[in-house]
Amino acid sequence: MSVVVTNKTRQRLNQAVIQQAVEATLSFCRKKGSVSVVIIGHTRMKKLNSMYRGRNSTTDVLSFTENESSVAEKNFLGEIFVDYEVIKKQAKKFSPSIRFELAFIVIHGTLHLLGYNDVTLKGAQQMEIMGHSIIKKIL
Repeated sequence: MSVVVTNKTRQRLNQAVIQQAVEATLSFCRKKGSVSVVIIGHTRMKKLNSMYRGRNSTTDVLSFTENESSVAEKNFLGEIFVDYEVIKKQAKKFSPSIRFELAFIVIHGTLHLLGYNDVTLKGAQQMEIMGHSIIKKIL
């Protein structure tokens, strides 16, 4: 199991928290594999969201499974893109800290890679409950 974190922003961030969030999620779900997490800004996220979801706006996280990714690696689960600017704004509203919000959103993105979906209310609630259970193990 490996987690590769790439920071495409000028922001300093705690990459260990990102790695721990992915690893804790995989462990919680009893899954193994490699995950790539890319930290980006508004411009790139808006472009990805428009290209892949048809939405001309930014979002906090996008997940692409190994089938949707350009990475061809054995046991590769997928890529997670996180808009760090959105994380900072959301942290002020929803979380005790930027660190918490970043970890929670990475957990959420990892759950998407594992097949969980928040399209329905029931799915969203399940992901929220799982996210809170997992984050307690690392923060």
